Amino acid sequence: MSAETSVPSESRDFHYWRLRFRAWRGVRPFWAGLLTILGGVPIMYFPYNDLKMGSLTLTMATTAGAGSLIIGVLLVTLGLTMWFHSIVRIFAGVAAILLALVSIPVSNIGGFIIGFLLALLGGAMSIAWAPAKEAAKEPAAAPSPEAAAEQTMALTQVPPQAAGQPGANLTKAEGPGTGTDTNAPDTNTTDTSVDADGRRNSAG
Repeated sequence: MSAETSVPSESRDFHYWRLRFRAWRGVRPFWAGLLTILGGVPIMYFPYNDLKMGSLTLTMATTAGAGSLIIGVLLVTLGLTMWFHSIVRIFAGVAAILLALVSIPVSNIGGFIIGFLLALLGGAMSIAWAPAKEAAKEPAAAPSPEAAAEQTMALTQVPPQAAGQPGANLTKAEGPGTGTDTNAPDTNTTDTSVDADGRRNSAG
């Protein structure tokens, strides 16, 4: 029973660390640093290694063996710098390319071309790498003219009043008024006054 329950737990742990590694790898030039490190290994390895082919021992050590070791160690250091201090990735990439070129005359043709090509490719990838833009920092896309016009019309359109709301039905005067409601004063009526004899005289 314990063995059956431990398998899903291990699977969850592996999935968790895999996602953590993927997130860590996505915010730095991971492959550029890896290629640079791999390029430094053959450059500093071959001058200090003896290849044995049966009874024949092939020694590839040169008088510039110390230079090969320095170049290899620097390439490994630059690869780690690309991983853990990616803000200087351009400087690290340029330095890796220069060291790869220097390794051709110094370290057995750049570690038999293998270290030279790996370091050269890693440096170029480090220079070309750029961090991904976050979705929250990206400006919102401007709406199209048709969408902007529809939105403006929707904001300016006044909805019709409901029948039950007050003021929905206004009665209009049928008298001498010109279409105004009954609450408004009638401006067409004439002002009359009564004189001393009791007769009505129009003021206007």
